[in-house]
Amino acid sequence: MHFALISKVLGLLLVVFSFTMMPPVAVAFFYGDGTEGPFLTSFCISLLLGLTLWLPFFRHRAELQTRDGFLVVTLFWSVLGLIGALPLLISDAVPVGFTDAVFESVSGLTTTGATILSGIDDLPPSVLFYRQQLQWLGGMGVIVLAVAILPMLGIGGMQLYKAEIPGPMKEAKLTPRIAETAKALWYVYLAITVACALAFWAAGMTLFDAICHSFSTVSTGGFSTHDASMAYWDNAAIDWVATVFILIGGVNFALHFAAWRSRSLLTFVRDPEFRFFMGLMLLYILLVGLGLMVFHIHDPVDQAFRHAAFQVASFGTGTGLTSTNAAAWPGYIPYLLVLISFIGGCAGSTGGGMKAVRAALVARHSLRELRRLIYPNGVFALRFGKHVVNDRVLQAVWGFVGVYITISVIFTLLFTVTGMDLTTAVSAVAASINNLGVGIGQVGAGFANITPEAKWMMTLLMLLGRLEIFTFLVLFTPLFWKQ
Repeated sequence: MHFALISKVLGLLLVVFSFTMMPPVAVAFFYGDGTEGPFLTSFCISLLLGLTLWLPFFRHRAELQTRDGFLVVTLFWSVLGLIGALPLLISDAVPVGFTDAVFESVSGLTTTGATILSGIDDLPPSVLFYRQQLQWLGGMGVIVLAVAILPMLGIGGMQLYKAEIPGPMKEAKLTPRIAETAKALWYVYLAITVACALAFWAAGMTLFDAICHSFSTVSTGGFSTHDASMAYWDNAAIDWVATVFILIGGVNFALHFAAWRSRSLLTFVRDPEFRFFMGLMLLYILLVGLGLMVFHIHDPVDQAFRHAAFQVASFGTGTGLTSTNAAAWPGYIPYLLVLISFIGGCAGSTGGGMKAVRAALVARHSLRELRRLIYPNGVFALRFGKHVVNDRVLQAVWGFVGVYITISVIFTLLFTVTGMDLTTAVSAVAASINNLGVGIGQVGAGFANITPEAKWMMTLLMLLGRLEIFTFLVLFTPLFWKQ
């Protein structure tokens, strides 16, 4: 373990992150809301902390190993949650304590979108922008952004990239050099964000709201500049724009890059995970839309399917924006919405959950085992697209799914100890580990009233979900620390 190198890399990443405090300062000066002080103070603290970690080891040269990458990623996201909480904790405009500030910060950075704040409409523009910016940076990963400049400083970045990018296919590169890979991802991410902001603006939002909600939508984050979320506008055009860009955010960004490079939309159609993901989304929209019509919640049909499409896209990708009070919908609908968040978006997307590729492999493996029961001596190759999936990959997928479900069950029981009923406990677990951000039951209206213990457990689950569990849990194995 190269602790000197880890300190150097962590310090550099904190220095990079410190400069993200500047845009909210510019917003504070532009609107004259008088809140630039907390952001400047936070900038100085994070910059000094980063330099303190970097300067003693800036001459140190070594190759970053995989174990080092896991530790840097986990430490960085943990420290980042604390640093990101500073402006909220310092600002008099945001009445929160330490626990709530860290909860809000981690929720933004992990693109969870769960909030303990109320009266959001009355917050200063700089604070609103900062919350949205947190989830936008977390969407693709601050580390991937920093990896683009680390090679220029003589530090290899592939280990960080492998530990940060979600999904089981972490070895894939888009371009021969990791710096180019990270830059390519961010160019695509930025281009989609700009397109989303322009679409929101054209649909009727103010420019400020359009920019803020493009951050929230493309990152599948869930924070809003209004307490009512997207229901504030009750505008069909805005809802459909959000639905489209939420689904775009839930698709593998490597696939977006490949489609852009080939100049062909057929790239999406050929991808088996994309077809599986969109097939699930269409099935869920049909089930929810029919339910809304059966229960006479939204009439006519176009209204029912507009809200069904929005909520399915939002819950299914772990976004958490709402176009109406879905938690109050009757029957099976709220439970279905919570459950679909466990599958989540595609690998390599900003979405949460276990990822569609894992769900697809589990489903196909289960079907193969059923065929083997009928034909015990048969040989059945499991294909995913054009590729035959070997048993080692399947074992890794089943291992991940097993751990994911086990942790969800354990924390559901722990939440009931804090006084939650079972529905609320399941919802709180889904909201945090799936990076969903909204819930049903007692947390349907927000998370401000849950106990501090429950907030810290949710914060831990947010980090576990963002780092895809194993990146975090591997640090607690004795083998990881052996030389």
